[in-house]
Amino acid sequence: MNKNINYYNQNADQFFATTYQVEMTSLYQSFLRYLPEHASILDLGCGSGRDALAFKNFGHQVEAIDYSEELVGKAFQLTGLPVQLGNFYELSAQGKYDGIWACASLLHCERDKLSDVLQRILTALKPNGVCYMSFKYGDQNREKDGRSFTDVNEKQTHELLKSFDDVLLLQQWITTDKRPDRTEEWLNILLKKQKA
Repeated sequence: MNKNINYYNQNADQFFATTYQVEMTSLYQSFLRYLPEHASILDLGCGSGRDALAFKNFGHQVEAIDYSEELVGKAFQLTGLPVQLGNFYELSAQGKYDGIWACASLLHCERDKLSDVLQRILTALKPNGVCYMSFKYGDQNREKDGRSFTDVNEKQTHELLKSFDDVLLLQQWITTDKRPDRTEEWLNILLKKQKA
């Protein structure tokens, strides 16, 4: 975790510059169609703040968290939202959000802690709340450019979800990286917290 934080703190300017204008409309639509108007949304691992700003501009009530101090500052500058310094391992809200957006953030979660983090996400969601998350497509634990990655495929999603009684897998699909110089594939996952 610390090496990831160090990477983002040291490379915040470059990361911001290459991500804050990426076109994400199709992914927003997939997520937002399950949410009410003026939904309460948590951007969990908000990075540049790009998605939090989009949801704010759509009229939703948005909170944002990131674990890089440098990116928290940049996301605040971009969005005007009070971005919190924190991480998904410490998420402690209960029944607060209609939607949780974890775009390219849980890919830094240690694999053996994914189940705990997903439980925290479910606890933070209201009944019928929806979570979007995305991982680089694959089945490996990797180190690249000073960061650690947990790649996920469909089988691993199934393994992760089968221990939860209150989760409905709404959609799972693969997309190609939206940045012009990238060809990586991403696994997109939409989950719904079913009423107990």
